[in-house]
Amino acid sequence: MMPPSGATPDASGKPAENVPTGLRTDIPSPARTWNYWLGGKDNYEIDREVGDAIAALNPDLIPLARKSRGFLNRVVTYLAAEAGIRNFLDIGAGLPAESNTHEVAQRVGPDARVLYVDNDPMVLAQARVLMRGTTQEGTTAFLDADYHDPQRILAEAANVLNFDEPIAVMFMGVMGFCQEYQTAKRIVSDTMVGVPSGSHLVLWDCTDTSELARNSTDKYAESGTLPYILRSVEQLDALFDGLEKVDPGLVSISQWRPDRTQGGEPAHVDGYGAVARKP
Repeated sequence: MMPPSGATPDASGKPAENVPTGLRTDIPSPARTWNYWLGGKDNYEIDREVGDAIAALNPDLIPLARKSRGFLNRVVTYLAAEAGIRNFLDIGAGLPAESNTHEVAQRVGPDARVLYVDNDPMVLAQARVLMRGTTQEGTTAFLDADYHDPQRILAEAANVLNFDEPIAVMFMGVMGFCQEYQTAKRIVSDTMVGVPSGSHLVLWDCTDTSELARNSTDKYAESGTLPYILRSVEQLDALFDGLEKVDPGLVSISQWRPDRTQGGEPAHVDGYGAVARKP
């Protein structure tokens, strides 16, 4: 399960000439564009050009990207601290950023096991370098796989995670890249069928809840990258069928158990998510 050799960003933020095998630098990558919106350096000029153009159409995108990291931090903290989860399966992990799943989980539970799954060549290259375990007791591993093959992911995950205990299955902003909604439902359902009772599903995705979101997503698809399909709140809600949602249910990710020490109500963003338990 060795990833290809990676590109190390220089001081300007532009990756150096060592391009991971299979990586295209002539079309934008969703993972690299998202990394750019997060303020990261694992991106190329094409990602920054397209990212700037789309963010100009929809200024809410950069706040959405950054609030998604806050959502990740809060849900993983909840799962590790309150639900007692020690096994995390992060499917479609994306490029490393601030507060990665293993860092949050192992800060709460030093023995937490985390398996990241992705098939983007740059994600895999950077994961090897940047996503190392933070504790001696914990485990952090990586799998090069596509979420369209949940059976393979579950089989490989059994080599890293303890399937005698509950597992947190995470799809963080990635099911929009599944072009057919029924396929997305099958992927989520088949994955959850394969994990024990007491496991949790964490899922969020961008939604069609504003004209800005719809227009900018259409424009992004014109760049030649993999299209992202916005779905309705009702469609996302159906992905949790058969599971017990944790309070406050399916909400804008900025409003899922927000940190209120800053004061005021968190601004709504066009991304909805929830945490739900498998009975």
